[in-house]
Amino acid sequence: MSQKEVKIEWPNGNCSLVPSGSDWIDVAASAGFNIPTGCLGGSCGACEIDVNGSVIRACISTVESNTTGRIIVKSFVDPYW
Repeated sequence: MSQKEVKIEWPNGNCSLVPSGSDWIDVAASAGFNIPTGCLGGSCGACEIDVNGSVIRACISTVESNTTGRIIVKSFVDPYW
């Protein structure tokens, strides 16, 4: 089964075309967008980003395909952090 490619629009204005299943941290780095990291295990929340309106922890998540083939990423700021 082949992986679907997904277009990602980054907050820095760059765009990426990546296969679904790719690691968020890796594709962000390739696009020149720095996602801060802390624990790299999903517990600290330093790597949270907004993906199409849902907050994910990038260090433990992969890019998922969707019906539009387009993902918009926004930086996420935790008001309690």
